[in-house]
Amino acid sequence: MGIFKWLLLPFSLIYLIITNIRNVFYDKGFFKSYSFKTPTICVGNLSVGGTGKSPMIEHLIKLYKDDFNIAVLSRGYKRNTKGFIEVKEEMTATQVGDEPLQFKRKFKDIKVFVDTNRKNGIEQIEKQFPNTELILLDDAYQHRRVKADINILLTTYDNPFFKDFILPVGRLRESRKGKNRADVIIVTKCPENLSAEKIENIKKHINANESQYVLFSTITYDENIYSETDTLNLRGFDDFCLVTGIANPKPLIQHLKNQQKTFEHFKYPDHHNFTSTEIQNLKSINKPILTTEKDFTRLYQSIQHNIFYIPIEVKLDKELKPLLNIKPQ
Repeated sequence: MGIFKWLLLPFSLIYLIITNIRNVFYDKGFFKSYSFKTPTICVGNLSVGGTGKSPMIEHLIKLYKDDFNIAVLSRGYKRNTKGFIEVKEEMTATQVGDEPLQFKRKFKDIKVFVDTNRKNGIEQIEKQFPNTELILLDDAYQHRRVKADINILLTTYDNPFFKDFILPVGRLRESRKGKNRADVIIVTKCPENLSAEKIENIKKHINANESQYVLFSTITYDENIYSETDTLNLRGFDDFCLVTGIANPKPLIQHLKNQQKTFEHFKYPDHHNFTSTEIQNLKSINKPILTTEKDFTRLYQSIQHNIFYIPIEVKLDKELKPLLNIKPQ
């Protein structure tokens, strides 16, 4: 631990005490958690950002969209609106957040909503859309006013929660003991062909209880890239500018390098709201632009030509659906 992080340690201890007290109050019933008639699956993490929540939500949508009327509820991070809003395809990322807009554009037949107050969001969904049969909660692991039926906790292979520290020294939002609330723990962004020895070592450090499942997932990239009007095979796409505004672009960069692509990388912070100057600078580039699907939702309305995105999916080492046992009401 560097000297700067040692200086931050007292603040981490204060943060740890506060979050532990909050969790104890919920565990003991001093703070009330609310259950709902509609089955809910929560996807979240112990750390801040970059664990693969959006691909996991999309994976769950694909698993259940033929069985249930699905609604996705997110907070709509960095939106300039407030309250409960139903996401429409024609909206912008600044209105509803990039990830909720991505879900709606990709899965047009499902309902997507934003509300920072998850309890109010679920109440409004059940009131206004009573035919909803399953609610997916995006990034709601710490929102304990809602008692989800299933909690899925994500942690990355490169920076698992058991090696991390509480904010601001590390990236944990709460104690490592928070993993005990999970029904399923998924180690995300694993390398291909992870050895059985490595898997067992990670499971040992996670130390799951008898009722918890531990799964491992890898990222898979689409063979094609997409614009609003065109589809191209990545194999024939080269000499471009890569634009990312995500927490961890390293897997994408490595994938493109493995494909022997020539590109210049323009890196922005996670969920970055592009300024008009930045948009103009990107539009002035004389090369095609490749970006992530999440970034595309923030850029495609401003940069309408020669910009493409590459979708990703998660591949799990076990089938998830039988483990969750979600049944119609």
